[in-house]
Amino acid sequence: MKRSMRVLAGVAGLGLACIIGVKAFQKPIAMALIDRQLEQNMGRDIIAEFPEGLHVGLCGSAGPFPNRDRRAACVFVIAGDALYIVDSGAGSPGTLGSMGLPRGAIKGIFLSHFHSDHIDGLGELMMNRWVQARHTEPVPVYGPSGVERVINGLREAYALDALYRTAHHGEGIAPPSGNGGHAVPYDLGSDPMASQVILEANGLTVTAFNVDHAPISPAVGYRFDYKGRSVVISGDTSPSPNVTAMAKGADVLVHEALQPVIIERFEARARTLGAKGTAKIMHDILNYHTSPEQAADIAADAGVDYLLLYHIVPPLPRFFDKLFLGDALERFDGSIKIGTDGFMLSLPEGSNEIEERDLL
Repeated sequence: MKRSMRVLAGVAGLGLACIIGVKAFQKPIAMALIDRQLEQNMGRDIIAEFPEGLHVGLCGSAGPFPNRDRRAACVFVIAGDALYIVDSGAGSPGTLGSMGLPRGAIKGIFLSHFHSDHIDGLGELMMNRWVQARHTEPVPVYGPSGVERVINGLREAYALDALYRTAHHGEGIAPPSGNGGHAVPYDLGSDPMASQVILEANGLTVTAFNVDHAPISPAVGYRFDYKGRSVVISGDTSPSPNVTAMAKGADVLVHEALQPVIIERFEARARTLGAKGTAKIMHDILNYHTSPEQAADIAADAGVDYLLLYHIVPPLPRFFDKLFLGDALERFDGSIKIGTDGFMLSLPEGSNEIEERDLL
């Protein structure tokens, strides 16, 4: 008995010594880990590590519903060494940073429409891009008519912040001329099948096209073509023939998705509880979005190889994926992925391959 007690006391003493030792060396260990992370990541050019070609991923995969696991809508496209962003919802600039994508490398930003969940990270994104790379010119922000108003408003909202950055860091780090964005508007008119090339640069062609998000207008999607590979991003839309037309021959379709079966249950529950406002909103959002099944039909009709769903509504745990998809898998023979933040597809030049990556 005494021997057992001595053994237990010895074990306890050893455990206490270990705890004391860990606490004593906690700060040095933490500093060593920080130094290691800095050595691995500071100055790292993650874009240079990707194969030459076209890459598309999600810096925000959520819709406007609160979601602790997803940031609001944001898509990044890399063509060669050029980084472009489509929409910037809340939290998405931080996600880009967490993925290791250099916000200072952004060559241009494209807006699909002006709902808040697509633009409320834009001011932060433009600020990050400016200071991190000492830009002397504002970032081009392409969008349909109305983009000027958005950019001018954000410039004014961040005007004092910009002054503080320059005063604190100096003009060498925060040149006053590089703050904010430069609006590049275009007008596709009212033709639902309209499209227009809005950018050609270093082998990349970006085409904007009308989609149906009525009563929100204008609303557009984008097609990116680079060295034989192509990606189409729907933006927010109900099932639109123009998305199908623009996705013909594309490798990847990045399409928004809302599961109406679940939203209808939300609506019914809200009515039962007397939450008339919430019930009305749940009812209204059904008619200007696309279900996963409808997105699968569009992907099949367009003949794409890969369907990446984003702007996921409502937010659901991943073990509800089958419920969210419904019978989408039966409608499309290609790959379907419910997008998550940090997910990326690589489309190497001179190949038909589509490589999945996770940057978070």
